[in-house]
Amino acid sequence: MHNSYHRVGHGAHAVIVLHGWFGDAHAFAPMEVALDGDAFSYVFMDCRGYGGMRGAAGEYSMDEVARDALALADALGFATFSVVGHSMGGMALERLALLEPMRLRKLVAVAPVPSCGVALDGAARQLFLDASGDRQARRAIIARSTGGRLSATWLDWKAQYSWEGSDPAAFAAYFLAWSGSDFSGEVRRAASPLPLLALVGEHDPRFDAALMRRTYLAWYPRARLEVLANAGHYPMNETPLALAASIEAFLTEKD
Repeated sequence: MHNSYHRVGHGAHAVIVLHGWFGDAHAFAPMEVALDGDAFSYVFMDCRGYGGMRGAAGEYSMDEVARDALALADALGFATFSVVGHSMGGMALERLALLEPMRLRKLVAVAPVPSCGVALDGAARQLFLDASGDRQARRAIIARSTGGRLSATWLDWKAQYSWEGSDPAAFAAYFLAWSGSDFSGEVRRAASPLPLLALVGEHDPRFDAALMRRTYLAWYPRARLEVLANAGHYPMNETPLALAASIEAFLTEKD
């Protein structure tokens, strides 16, 4: 059985979308109204433990997410496809590019965790560890990652959305996976020729332009960076129309 998913459009260019730590297959809903369903087939996949895959057993690793995405592409008959990955989904996107580079067309990494993982200090790490069983810890992480500039009402909603949409055990395991994994050596050796767009929000304090230049832009010869104005770590919520426009402009460019 393949992973549950949400589809938008039936165009010839298939795009598999991998959500982040606080998301699920519907996390990109605010931008769906702006997507070109005639040109693209967007498939928003639930990772194991999230959304329609709550209760699904797994190791909850980036390799597993990538292999599940490949299995879903096979089930849907996508011989080739592009990939969009947000946050931890950006790391899974890199693993996917190592597994099946010839099947991929373009890569869009949105506020992504790079393949080297993320080193966190003691207090920050404890907050992230606490988040699996503490909704207020999730809220605090969301507030910081969006620059401390958004409304309390939205922060409450986003934390509750994550709380209801993920299994605590999977949520905890994914944190260890995306923060502690490091396969950047494989990525550097592969020097993937795939076109890659790294999109970050100007108010994201951790996954910022400087990190992208040290990682994605250094490791992917055809990578480029775009900074989204007035967004933090969740541009699909903060600036959904601008995010959709940037993604589709890149996907429609001729190689």
